[in-house]
Amino acid sequence: MNLFNLSLRFKGFPMTKACSDFEAISAISSAEYPLYIEKQRQKIVTYHLKHNSFYRGLTEGINTTDWNSLPILTKKEVQQPLQQRLSEGFTLRNCHIHKTSGSSGTPFIFAKDNYCHALTWAGFIKRYNVFNIDLNHSKQARFYGIPLDTQGYYKERLKDALSNRYRFSVFDLSDATFKNNVKTFSNTPFDYINGYTSAIVQFAKYLKREQIILQSVCPTLKACIVTSEMLFEDDKHLLEQYLGVPIINEYGAAELGLIAFQDANDHWRVNSADLYVEIIDDDNKVLPYGEIGRVVVTSLYNKAHPFIRYDLGDLGRLSKSSTTKTPLLETLIGRTSDIARLPSGKTAAGLTFYYITKTIIEDGSIVKEFIIEQLELNTFKISYVSTNSLSEDKKREIQHAFDIYLEPGLHLVYKQKQVLHRSKSGKLKQFVSYL
Repeated sequence: MNLFNLSLRFKGFPMTKACSDFEAISAISSAEYPLYIEKQRQKIVTYHLKHNSFYRGLTEGINTTDWNSLPILTKKEVQQPLQQRLSEGFTLRNCHIHKTSGSSGTPFIFAKDNYCHALTWAGFIKRYNVFNIDLNHSKQARFYGIPLDTQGYYKERLKDALSNRYRFSVFDLSDATFKNNVKTFSNTPFDYINGYTSAIVQFAKYLKREQIILQSVCPTLKACIVTSEMLFEDDKHLLEQYLGVPIINEYGAAELGLIAFQDANDHWRVNSADLYVEIIDDDNKVLPYGEIGRVVVTSLYNKAHPFIRYDLGDLGRLSKSSTTKTPLLETLIGRTSDIARLPSGKTAAGLTFYYITKTIIEDGSIVKEFIIEQLELNTFKISYVSTNSLSEDKKREIQHAFDIYLEPGLHLVYKQKQVLHRSKSGKLKQFVSYL
């Protein structure tokens, strides 16, 4: 039984039409694709100018026929009551209503019309099929958070049952929990793993300590899809070795759906079917392929709520080999809010600190995981989970790396913890600046 598709149709999402339309869009030739994108951009802008007072207010006095003159929509601007942002004809009852996770620090409620939401799922279905994952039949091992209130908890459990998935805890990452996880894998014919990167990496580290290859325990396992958090290259190798299956990197956002998905050749193929992705600079100018900037996304089909030139708050780069039909995400650097400012006036992406300390701390050490917080201009706190404290030699190594890769004189504070704080959704924010 196609429980997944049936559950979506039962909620009013036109999956048959959406899947058919998604295939038709995918069949458009590369030569004709720029025209398709141009027409769809014009259609969605025209629609919201006519039917959405919130968007009309943002574009007053702007030449709306010039795409590059359209405003960049930020998360701060959509943090107002949803009913003030809905298009005419849409209510809280006749479209898909959801809330972002808030991992960026700016959560909000958003809407997608039913057809747009169905088209999003059509994209997931097509991309997963490449790896022989059928959302209607494939059993998912899910490493996600879950609401702890009674109503939210049982609602998610029902969704898990309808979606043929089993949910593992990302809040308890102890060896005892991981031992039970392995037992569950040995007794359940899972087809794939899907979930937060940091939790799955910790599970893989347990497998390494116990010298267990998960695919040998669960022979039906075909792939692992990591999402929502950065995946580093050495962590990917760890997952490949101890899960024993291909590792697929997924980049998405609740309010938009699937943005990019790693293909069989390890290319991050950007979803150009129902989304339009741009990379812009600090002056909101579009950057050419190959340059790093802010990731801005347009939902080409969402009539219920405008996401036109919407700034996700991420930094990334499209490959120089990108085309309009097949944009390739070469680099995803992290959030624009994860920028550290140094006493010299220099700035650095938060991931810079993570790369430096990750190599030194986790290279054969007893540290399981860690986060970095900027407390003051010259002070950074490194919180880490470990059975023993970092040695003075190890601390000197870390300080030396900071001196070389960033600048001398930065003050480092260390805090050993039993467990690191995760958001309510279960995500781990790896760098935070309090400046």
